[in-house]
Amino acid sequence: MNQPGTDAANRIRIVLVEDDARFRAAFAAAIEASGDLILQAQAASLCEGMALLAGPPADVLLVDLGLPDGSGVDLIKATRSAWPVCDIMVSSVFGDEAHVLRSIEAGAVGYLLKDSEPVSIIDQIRSLRAGGSPISPLIARQVLARLRPAGPVDTILSARENEVLVYITKGFSYDDIVRLLQVSRPTVLTYVRRIYAKLQVNSKTEAVYEARKLGITRD
Repeated sequence: MNQPGTDAANRIRIVLVEDDARFRAAFAAAIEASGDLILQAQAASLCEGMALLAGPPADVLLVDLGLPDGSGVDLIKATRSAWPVCDIMVSSVFGDEAHVLRSIEAGAVGYLLKDSEPVSIIDQIRSLRAGGSPISPLIARQVLARLRPAGPVDTILSARENEVLVYITKGFSYDDIVRLLQVSRPTVLTYVRRIYAKLQVNSKTEAVYEARKLGITRD
């Protein structure tokens, strides 16, 4: 339902490029209910998205990266050239550093992981148009980690904590680490909790990411 006093000319014009039909439908419904946004066009592939650039410019492009016929990064670059005043935001399942940095370098000013609900994305679009750069917390941590100077590993973790983290990055289970270090499982879990606290992470995936940033292990 449209908000009173918000006519079509004053709404934020959105172009959505997303191959997931269910997400497109949910997002379209959220826009319809918003009152201050309008879905100018939508596409399900890179090719269709590129074709939209020949039409009138949008205020915001919301684009997935994993399109069936190519990368959304290519559309970001093309949009930045064709519609220079359009704000570009990514909505993707890809949260790794490579995809994030490629998107930002191409011209994206917002990056949301795909677990964001369409209604939440609507609020983030408003923030984007107000001059913000909406970004999922995990993505923000990765960007900050890249910019943060990494101190020597031994000033962050103890020798045993570092050893446990190396095993984790190599894919060993906690039971494997118990056998390798010849300590109890509670002791290993204590090391893991300390590692998480010192690296400011909440999962193995994040711990492995931080370990690689600190040079503890290599891909």
